[in-house]
Amino acid sequence: MKKLFYIILPLLLVTFSCKKFLDEKSDRSLAIAETLADQQSLLDHYQVLNQADGNAMEMSSTDFYLTDVDFSSRLENERNMYTWQRTNIFLPDLNEWGNNYKAVYRANSVIENLAKIPRTGANASQWDNVNGQASFYRAKYILKSLFVWAPAYDAASAGTDLGVPLREGTDFNVPSVRANVEEGYAQVLADLKLSTRFLPAVAAHVIRPSKAAAFGLLARALLSMRRYNEAFLYADSSLQLKNELMDFNTLNPASALPIPRFNVEVLHDSFFTGVPLSNVRAKTDPQLIALYEPNDLRKVIFFNDNKNGSYGFKGSYEGATTFFGGVAVDEVLLIRAECLARMNKLPEALADLNKLLRNRYKKNTFIDKQSSDQEVVKAMVLTERRKELLMRGLRWADVKRLNKEGAGIAFTRTVKGVTYSLAPNSSEFVLPIPEQVIELSGMPQNP
Repeated sequence: MKKLFYIILPLLLVTFSCKKFLDEKSDRSLAIAETLADQQSLLDHYQVLNQADGNAMEMSSTDFYLTDVDFSSRLENERNMYTWQRTNIFLPDLNEWGNNYKAVYRANSVIENLAKIPRTGANASQWDNVNGQASFYRAKYILKSLFVWAPAYDAASAGTDLGVPLREGTDFNVPSVRANVEEGYAQVLADLKLSTRFLPAVAAHVIRPSKAAAFGLLARALLSMRRYNEAFLYADSSLQLKNELMDFNTLNPASALPIPRFNVEVLHDSFFTGVPLSNVRAKTDPQLIALYEPNDLRKVIFFNDNKNGSYGFKGSYEGATTFFGGVAVDEVLLIRAECLARMNKLPEALADLNKLLRNRYKKNTFIDKQSSDQEVVKAMVLTERRKELLMRGLRWADVKRLNKEGAGIAFTRTVKGVTYSLAPNSSEFVLPIPEQVIELSGMPQNP
């Protein structure tokens, strides 16, 4: 264990930035890894599996805005993504699609290598743990790809809606083809359910997956599918293992970065970057700021007051200017609360919501929320979900699934006097696949 942390800690202490990684084809270590220790080393590659969460969903959402000056200073592909253009929104070589499938390839390499290592009584625990981690990562990155490049899950059309390729091996001769959305979610759920069987309840460190994290990611996937009863069960399973919350009264709002990294709420750590999203450029939507009541500590913990009427986000669970993209207790608690509200179990839903908010408001100022109206309680939870989970890459998927239920959420942005918009349920809520991928694979592009 000490050896593991001597290897990992230098990676955690550096200032992370976007880097161009070697093509997986040239990474011979993937092919020659022979022992369980080798497989664990492949899964401890932090740059590939933990720090490569994409920023497209956050860049495309409207919890922040750019001034015209900052917009003009950005790269063309970033400007195009910000205004929901349909071409040139990803760089040709280093992009979110490539990062996602690089992680999938690494997970598949481990799964294939495990097939060559006999599972014995002596190594069963380690063998199972490695298998669970690889399955978790494959599911995580396929799910992220579905959120970006596939329509929201709809049981009526998922069998025909185009999803993303489901790479289940490492043979480059097998062409990539787009599976349908139903098949994509089926693989995600199968991989995550397998991982919940094999992962330990508590990982050696939150940079590795655990059973609680896998249950939480399962709840996220099922929430996006609007299978609320099942999402409740897995959120509850996660919270049975880990449910501690930070008390924001113990944090220093004057700090530039008030929330510590690897805090008690983190179930699995990963993050994403993005120069346009940094708090010196990205300004928080004023309508979102207005949702925070005076005694809500999130207004001073999450945001930096720029003293000019605008606010920058400083509340990342990474304790840095990078953005948390992992799984955390607060998200899982809000998933359970929403599902309980939808199941009309209102006292239980409010209990979860009030537990969260008592840890977010100034001490002795919060009055528990109460209501016997299902729609009111559901609206309360959804409002707190938006206020709590911003800048985590979750809003995009939330809007897609809520619009399937008639929420009617539209996005608009105005740049240099020109207004851009996305209508509810627009096909433009499905981002175009990078042009280079389409050219090389021949797979159909999103409209």
